[in-house]
Amino acid sequence: MRPMSQPEIVILGAGIAGLATAYHLAVKHKIKNIAIVDERAPLGLTSSRGTMAYRNWFPGPGDAMVRLMNRSIDLLQEIDGETKHALQLSQNGYKYFTARESQIAIWRELARDAEQRGVGEFREHTKTNEVSCDGYIAKNLVGLEYARDGVDLLTDPEAIRQRYPQLTPNVVAMLHVQRCGAFDAIFLGNWLLAQAQAHGAQFIQDRVEKISTRGNRIETIHLASGAEISTRTLIIAAGPLLPDIARMLNIALPVYNELHGKITLRDTARVFPRNGDLFLWSDPLTLEWNKEERATFAASEETRWMLDELPASVHFLPKGTDDEPKIMALWTFDAHRADFVASPTFNPHYTKLVIRGLARMIPNARVYFGLEQEAVVDGGYYCKTRENRPLIGPLPIQGAFIIGALSGFGVMASQGAADLLSAHIVGATLPEYAKSFLLSRYDNPKYRALLENFDARSGQL
Repeated sequence: MRPMSQPEIVILGAGIAGLATAYHLAVKHKIKNIAIVDERAPLGLTSSRGTMAYRNWFPGPGDAMVRLMNRSIDLLQEIDGETKHALQLSQNGYKYFTARESQIAIWRELARDAEQRGVGEFREHTKTNEVSCDGYIAKNLVGLEYARDGVDLLTDPEAIRQRYPQLTPNVVAMLHVQRCGAFDAIFLGNWLLAQAQAHGAQFIQDRVEKISTRGNRIETIHLASGAEISTRTLIIAAGPLLPDIARMLNIALPVYNELHGKITLRDTARVFPRNGDLFLWSDPLTLEWNKEERATFAASEETRWMLDELPASVHFLPKGTDDEPKIMALWTFDAHRADFVASPTFNPHYTKLVIRGLARMIPNARVYFGLEQEAVVDGGYYCKTRENRPLIGPLPIQGAFIIGALSGFGVMASQGAADLLSAHIVGATLPEYAKSFLLSRYDNPKYRALLENFDARSGQL
């Protein structure tokens, strides 16, 4: 048997959450002897398959998610400065559009509520206001590069179309959430790992077979190679494999996986706007099909639903360069629980559906009808709790901690979540919002009652 190693801390999972945790513990808290264990290469599972975007636009109840995300964005901005903008952090905002007058009142209520929870000031612009198509309010363009926050509601279709002429003429309003943007998550993950390793952390590529405990305390991690690791502190950052690790510890965690896809498409016809980080259509959609397609889909129960009204929130993100523009596009029209498999398959009509959905927002996207094979489809799993809020903190087994159930916001939340978990581990002062992410929250009868009205899609685009 190989000699047993004894790192002070073992992190299971080399996705963005695990790497961020290693970075915060090794670099910020000066803990030298840390081992990161994963059977795949770093960022080899879900972290590299996301849209690499961020936002502080999260619903209540309470302000915990907004405060966590604001902290995470603060830390991302620090890294962007430290790396001389190699993180490529942008803040062009998320832009939501609608063709329904009724949506305006809903947005107004959401934005006023968000203002109370720390998203930033709510500003409304009508035809009687002076509207700048770049910043909407001049003061937002002065000062620090990342000075803009809050939410702008534009109800002047002419001003919206002036800025985004690619949009359908049916658009009546736009909601611009300012503290949102995109960054290079691959660079971030590699940088976090390099920084952690430079401060003594090591990466071990191996598969966990078993975890031994003694007296309700973490004792030994057994690896597929035959190696054994003894530690007093174990951090589970296993992403969609979280349920498997929990079973090894005989812990019941309230988590499950959903499979989410995305497409990447070269915008060779240059029909999509590029002056923003995310564009989302907020209305339910009935898609445009030709006569033959309608007949084909109607003939089978498996495809008949594609003719019905589908949920809102088809969206895309400009990617690539101005010389070689691309988009990433997503549409969660069918979310259901799914068992993890290493090589998932996606709905064979997914690309066709997404492009048809985008064409209702950007009519010239019809140029890509029939060219669906040119898009690349991939995606990953959202590991989530029932209320779509993460688990960050200690587990019932002494010495065990979790940073997981980060759903579709893992990359953007990674810094705030790792910062919070590190505070738990080293005994630092915890922020008030820390209690909102503990596993023990489910022991509270009031919280369990609150869950009855929680939407599993809460905070999900």
